[in-house]
Amino acid sequence: MDDLDGALGRAWRDDRAERFHTRLTELGPRLGGSPGERRAADLVVEAFDEAGLGPHVERFELAAWERGDAALRVSGERDGRPIERAFAAPALPYSPPGEVEAELVDVGYGTPEEIADADVEGAVAVASTTTPPEMGRFVHRMEKYGHAVDAGAAGFVFTNHVEGQLPPTGSLRFDAEGSIPAVGVSKETGDWLREYADLGATADLRVEAATEPGESQNVVGSLGPDTDEAVVLAAHYDAHDVAEGALDNGCGIASLVAALPVLRALEPACRVVVAGLGSEEVGLIGAEALADRLDLDSVRAVVNVDGAGRARDLQAYTHGHDGLGELVEQVAGDAGQPVVVEETPHPYSDHWPFLRAGVPSLQLHSTSPEEGRGRGWGHTSADTRDKVDYRDVREHGMLAALLTAELAGGDPERVDPEELAAALRGADAEAGMRAAGLWPDGW
Repeated sequence: MDDLDGALGRAWRDDRAERFHTRLTELGPRLGGSPGERRAADLVVEAFDEAGLGPHVERFELAAWERGDAALRVSGERDGRPIERAFAAPALPYSPPGEVEAELVDVGYGTPEEIADADVEGAVAVASTTTPPEMGRFVHRMEKYGHAVDAGAAGFVFTNHVEGQLPPTGSLRFDAEGSIPAVGVSKETGDWLREYADLGATADLRVEAATEPGESQNVVGSLGPDTDEAVVLAAHYDAHDVAEGALDNGCGIASLVAALPVLRALEPACRVVVAGLGSEEVGLIGAEALADRLDLDSVRAVVNVDGAGRARDLQAYTHGHDGLGELVEQVAGDAGQPVVVEETPHPYSDHWPFLRAGVPSLQLHSTSPEEGRGRGWGHTSADTRDKVDYRDVREHGMLAALLTAELAGGDPERVDPEELAAALRGADAEAGMRAAGLWPDGW
């Protein structure tokens, strides 16, 4: 306990996570498969080496998407007078290139029912980034896009629901080019587009982009005893190419770096595989590659640090696993730290390749009392270092270490894939996952 107390005390003064985060965000864009992502992997190697993990790089192939220009123009008529306007609208990753001139149609939140009712055949669908509270779960961008494609839309516009937070980005598919051109716009632009849709206006949507074979990489090391069984502690280091990725997921990988000296002092009871994962934002591709390499029957649990450190309170997604929820509340309570536990499972982060194979999976995110629904500055050009409070990174790093050590010393119950499928169906996620191409074969 003296070693742990000393490690926790030193963590308050340890600046390695802050130094790592600063260097990472200085790199600029690091979308999966890009030169910036490769430079970021080098920084992760250095950080893991400094922590004594003996890291190595594991490479894998992906469909690498490259951004070109995009444009959105609207034409119509109001009270007999013509309307001609242009709006800032960056393309969403894996948007195919193309140009569409078609009617604007407002589909509200972009739920399946709204899209079906709106009749988007041959039109440009405009959908919000948020979800109606009565849905009971977050409806992901990929689901909305997939439903619009299935309904025959010719183009897709994803509009931020929070004022002042700029156009959002985010992948349309996992590791594959989408079917119709798609862009993101700000809430302010979205308000105009909805009004113009009511006027029967036409959108001219143009996207220049390319999807080509590429390569990405994971950085993998380990600490603790050389046991057959292991716990995986992972965070992705890539980010969307519109910003520095300081919050998503710079804070997450920095929190993992902050966790390492504390975790070593805790002397975990089994091997901990520590991974900096590439290409999460374009399809969980690094996580898939890691899961393919490991013997998942020997993995006791995975701790996915995605979203931790970027807001004040820890938020833990337990994906319906009662034991993980109890563990999180106990560890956070003993540390005197607030925590928000979210039980509803979802497939949209690096735990998914492990969870669907039965591995108990914990995603560490964060939230604050002031934060509304949505991802905040993440996935916009304002995802920059000035938004970060390094106290949150340190504290969430300490909590990640404590939770990982507890899992390494325990034997959490495996996840039954049939029960997971039932839970996702109970959350009305199946239709959306099928639209996004994510529902596993055989379920």
